[in-house]
Amino acid sequence: MGASIKDVALRAGVSVKTVSNVINDFQFVSDATRAKVRAALEELDYRPNLSARLLRGGRTGVVALAVPEISSPYFAELAAQFVQQAKGHGWTVLVDETQGAKDSEHVVLEGIKSHLIDGLIVSPLALTAKEIDQRRDHTPLVLLGERLAHAPVDHVSIDNVAGATTATAHLIALGRRRIAAIGSQPHISGGTAALRLRGYRAALRTAKIRYDASIVIPAKSYHRADGYAAMHALLDLPAPPDAVFCFNDLLAIGALRALHERGRQVPSEVAVIGFDGIEEGEFHTPTLSTIRPDKAEIARLALALLERRITDGPAASPREGFASFELLARQSTARS
Repeated sequence: MGASIKDVALRAGVSVKTVSNVINDFQFVSDATRAKVRAALEELDYRPNLSARLLRGGRTGVVALAVPEISSPYFAELAAQFVQQAKGHGWTVLVDETQGAKDSEHVVLEGIKSHLIDGLIVSPLALTAKEIDQRRDHTPLVLLGERLAHAPVDHVSIDNVAGATTATAHLIALGRRRIAAIGSQPHISGGTAALRLRGYRAALRTAKIRYDASIVIPAKSYHRADGYAAMHALLDLPAPPDAVFCFNDLLAIGALRALHERGRQVPSEVAVIGFDGIEEGEFHTPTLSTIRPDKAEIARLALALLERRITDGPAASPREGFASFELLARQSTARS
């Protein structure tokens, strides 16, 4: 059985109330006393009693983050930002994986009740705005991504259209004219793929390059194997592309592998750019050009919105936050 608050008080030679004041970071405790209590907490490996904490203040100090895929480098890096920055709010972050399945997303929204967590941040793929609006649980909620940009809740995203336009325009500026795209998802309306396709087409239109659906390759998922297969399909065409915009970095890394196997030089024969700015791209050969969303800013904005929602309650009007992005031009799009 773990140490109790009374055990800590005895070890430190102070009252139980003083230990409680230190645990809750109240200011009216001397530095010397605070140091003694913290040393006792450390020595006894004290862990707060969650039930007692709830009875006292109604807060758990825990928030949940639900993402589609923890093994995805993008979501892993994003989750790390949330864990780090949540410390500044005094929160611990529980991370859950939904695989983008509607049932799993429902469980997150309705199954993690407010008596267990203070708030919830979700990156949904399957739920609709109507389903979000009809949720029965009242845990403060912030959505990530563009899948439910018009749901009546707080929301944080990046401008995927502008990011995709920037990526494609970068390829056009290199003098490339047969620019393929990997990652369309015509079976899904809205969402990341649709917005990045829109940005790709906008850049082509601005440059007066005809859109060619035969070099826009769909991807069921955004993994390396999908990019690998799509790039092989593009190279089998009578007129292969001289550049490729991949809708995420893992697709681009798979495409680079296919190009290597087929003996195509990157970027002299085929330039490649991705999206997401994952660390792996910086250490690939060649290094991968990409659009890098500011993941730290995404976490910062979402946590700030969540804290506001917890403080102001459900009556506060929903707000949106938009994180910035940058173009990282590396070896895979270097000028010849």
